[in-house]
Amino acid sequence: MILVTGATGNIGAELVDILASSGEPVCALVRRQPPEPVDGVEHVTGNLDDPASLAPALDGARGLFLLPGYRDMPGVLAEAGRAGARRVVQLSGGSAGSGDMTNAVTRYMVVTERALYDSGLPWTVLRPSAFMSNALRWLPQLNAGDTLRLPFANVRTAAVDPRDIAAVAAKALLDDGHEGQIHYPTGPESLLPAEQVAVLADVLGRDLRFEAQPDDEARAEMTGQMPAEYVDAFFDFYVNGSLDESVVRSTVQDITGTPPRTFRQWAEAHVSAFA
Repeated sequence: MILVTGATGNIGAELVDILASSGEPVCALVRRQPPEPVDGVEHVTGNLDDPASLAPALDGARGLFLLPGYRDMPGVLAEAGRAGARRVVQLSGGSAGSGDMTNAVTRYMVVTERALYDSGLPWTVLRPSAFMSNALRWLPQLNAGDTLRLPFANVRTAAVDPRDIAAVAAKALLDDGHEGQIHYPTGPESLLPAEQVAVLADVLGRDLRFEAQPDDEARAEMTGQMPAEYVDAFFDFYVNGSLDESVVRSTVQDITGTPPRTFRQWAEAHVSAFA
């Protein structure tokens, strides 16, 4: 059995589907039980900020997909070890390799990875590029009109479909040869925000217009949505240039045998979300 944390999130939901479709028994960690059962999936409640609450979910788990950044990552991993988990696939981020503890986002990735390495459990780390699903954050603007005013207009990213990240995670959980490896899933192309908007406009059949949001306006908007230290972290990444997510890698193809989806393919698969 494989335990998937973040089982209702962008990657976790896709991973649960991939594993269940393959016939692998799956336990999905959730805060609340879903209204309807899902074939091949056992839902168990638990809280990653409370490692002791994970014991029922970990019972019988041979593999674990783990989200980063929780209060007591060593405690979570200790519970996994006591339960006999033999593989941990840890989601992290591309900035973790810098080791920059002054950046709040990088810091929690680094702390998470250090706990994993110190746990003594067999591990695989995933450091994906930006998610294509981040485009869903544009929905309020899309619902209001045809102009998308977006930050960091000059930053290229090789954005990746969360399902491709999940496919890499599934391979690392089920197949040999991934222990002690850091994988870097990316999409197959490096696009500017304006180029993503143009693709989305074509897919949706809308005359969308892109506008570059000035940094001061973006900072003010983001400050209303997240702690200031995280705003500073993203400006460090994308304005100061401390994180380069523009590099296209062959990781998804190499590990899964299937090419990663393009942004167009992702958008076509999620048209209903933009309706």
